[in-house]
Amino acid sequence: MKIKNFDSLAVTAVRKAALEIAEAGLEAIDTERVIRETVSLSDDVLTIDGERIPLGGIGKIIVAGVGKCAARAAGELEEILGNRLSGGLIIAVGETQPLAKIKTYRGTHPFPSGENVQASRALLESFAGMEEKDLVIFLVSGGGSTLLCLPDDGNWQRESLILGAFMNSGAPIQDINTVRKHMSRVRGGFLAQAMYPARVVSLIFNDVPKSDDIGFIASGPTVKDATTVGDAQMILEKYKILMACNLDGCGLLETPKDDKYFDRVKNIVVVSNKTALDAMKRVGEQKGYKTEIVDAKIAGEAHDVGRVIADRMASAPPHTIHLWGGETTVTVHESGTGGRNQELVIGALATIPDDALLIAVASDGRDNTDIGGALCDKIVRGKASELGLNPQQALDENQSYRFWKTLGEYLDIGETGSNVSDLIIAIKE
Repeated sequence: MKIKNFDSLAVTAVRKAALEIAEAGLEAIDTERVIRETVSLSDDVLTIDGERIPLGGIGKIIVAGVGKCAARAAGELEEILGNRLSGGLIIAVGETQPLAKIKTYRGTHPFPSGENVQASRALLESFAGMEEKDLVIFLVSGGGSTLLCLPDDGNWQRESLILGAFMNSGAPIQDINTVRKHMSRVRGGFLAQAMYPARVVSLIFNDVPKSDDIGFIASGPTVKDATTVGDAQMILEKYKILMACNLDGCGLLETPKDDKYFDRVKNIVVVSNKTALDAMKRVGEQKGYKTEIVDAKIAGEAHDVGRVIADRMASAPPHTIHLWGGETTVTVHESGTGGRNQELVIGALATIPDDALLIAVASDGRDNTDIGGALCDKIVRGKASELGLNPQQALDENQSYRFWKTLGEYLDIGETGSNVSDLIIAIKE
C-alpha cells in the first residue's frame, strides 16, 4: 500500500472507503506503471504513446530527465530499452537507486543549491554533439524548476532569495515559473536548443493542473516559451519581489524563440491529476457512492478552500463523494512548518459535518514535510479538543505540521516517485 499507516487510520467504514479511494488514485499515477503503459520495444520498433519508431535508422538513444518522477521513470526505461540505450543523465530528488547506464545527480528541493547548478551544467553539457539521427527521451516532472538552476553567473543564492519571496507572496506557480524560465540556461526551451538537431520525445508528468500550458511544468525545458523578459519583469514588480530581496536585478535571459529548435520535439503529457481522479471516481462508484469530480484545477488559499469544501458537504446528499485535484496556496505569515494539504484540512475541521470526512493528499507523498496529507472528521475534531489543540492558532502561526504530528491523524506515505498535484476526497455518509 502507498499509505503506510492505512490500517491505523481506517478505524471506521467511511475512513476505510476514503483511504481505499486515495490508494486507487496514487496507484493509478504510479510512475513505473505509467512508463510501461506509454513505452514499449518489440522487434526493433520503439513505440511511444502509440507512435512506432523503427530503430534501424536511429543512432544514439539517450534518456535524460529531471524532477520527482525522473529516477523511477529512468529505471523503467533502462529495463525496456536494454542494450539499445546508449546512456543518459537525470537530476532527481530524494533517495534514488543506482542506474546501470544513466548517470544520476541528486539536487535539492524546494530551494536551489550549488548541487543543482552543478547537475544542471552537467545535463546541458551531456547534449553536446547530438546528431540528427539521435533520439532523446526526456522526462519532465514536478520539482524540475528548482532542479534546473543554471543562472549565467551561477548565483543560486539569489534565485533562492527570489523563490522564498515568491512563496511568501502567495503568487501562483504560473507567475513564479514565468520568472524562473528567464533566470536559467536550462529552462524555458533552452534544453530543446541544447538537444538540437536530435529527435526529442518529452514525456511530461503534469503537476500544474491550473494551466493547460505545458510550458509551466518544470518551467518548460523542451517547450517553446511564449513569455518574455518583459513578462518576467512585470511579475517581479507586481509582487515587489526584488524590493523584498533587496536586489537591483536577477540576471533575466530571453528564452529561445527560433522554431527550428522545436520542430523535432514532441511533448507528450503521459499522466496528470485527471488520471488519478478518474481512478478514484471509479472506485467510489464501485462502493455505491454517487461520485463527482468537482474540479481538477482547484486553487485558492488552502484554509479557505478547506472551509468551502466543509460547507459544501453540509448540504451534500447522503452517500456522496466529491473529488478535487489541484494546488492551493499558503500565504506564510509566521515561520512555522507545514504544507498546503495540512492547512486545507485544518481549515475544514471546525465545520466539517459529523457525517462527513475530508482527506487531502500530496501525490508525491510529501506535503512540504514528511507528512503526506491529513484527514478530518468528527473523531479528529473530538481528539483535537481533548488535546487542547487550537486549529485557528495553528493556521495563524503556519504550524500545521506541529498540529498534525501532535494529533497523529496524518497520512504517512513517503516519497511516491509520482507527482500530479494534490488530491482531495470528501465523503458524506
